[in-house]
Amino acid sequence: MDNASGFQEGVNPFDPKLSIGLCIFDVTQNFVASYETQLPFDRAFHATSGWANKIAAGWSVSGITSFVTGLPVTMSESDDNSLTGTQGGEAQIDLPDFAGGKVLATTNPRNGGTYFNTNLFSLEALGTIGNSRRRFFHGPGLNNWNVAVLKNTALTESKTLQFRAEAFNVFNHAQFSAQNSSGFGTVASSGFGVISATYGQPRVLQVALKLLF
Repeated sequence: MDNASGFQEGVNPFDPKLSIGLCIFDVTQNFVASYETQLPFDRAFHATSGWANKIAAGWSVSGITSFVTGLPVTMSESDDNSLTGTQGGEAQIDLPDFAGGKVLATTNPRNGGTYFNTNLFSLEALGTIGNSRRRFFHGPGLNNWNVAVLKNTALTESKTLQFRAEAFNVFNHAQFSAQNSSGFGTVASSGFGVISATYGQPRVLQVALKLLF
């Protein structure tokens, strides 16, 4: 929690406590697992020697799996209804009015529509700063799997040929970004509540050969 996450982020000059909210970099949960396991094809096929062993032995699977909750959504207005002269830029302090209620109703961007209930927010009254907290709920998180299949083949006692097949975002899962969506947290903008951007790339595949010596 903080009342400003940047050097120029505006703070309510009349009551700084009203600017307290989630840090812009707050991540509630961050689970990352790195793993590797050997595939015992040589034992399964009883390949103990010769070319059969060279083909069946040395296989393994490794990967990095990440499940991360989303970053907070920053609420704002693009006007100067507060009459404080802070319109535009990071120093703006104008916030919408929040009617209360369940904000995160239909949070799957694949379903279309808005990520949160935009009907709960409205423009602040002239000469006031809206009652909404700057940041009090989170945007969409990450669900990513990077996986590699490896095959080590011993050529001599000191030299090994390694084959690698790697997949980044192996399930081609779209990672939606609220932070990069234009106007996402700005009330009355055309992009208010609409996810229009993603993190990273779609599935990427690559293969490689390495000579280890």
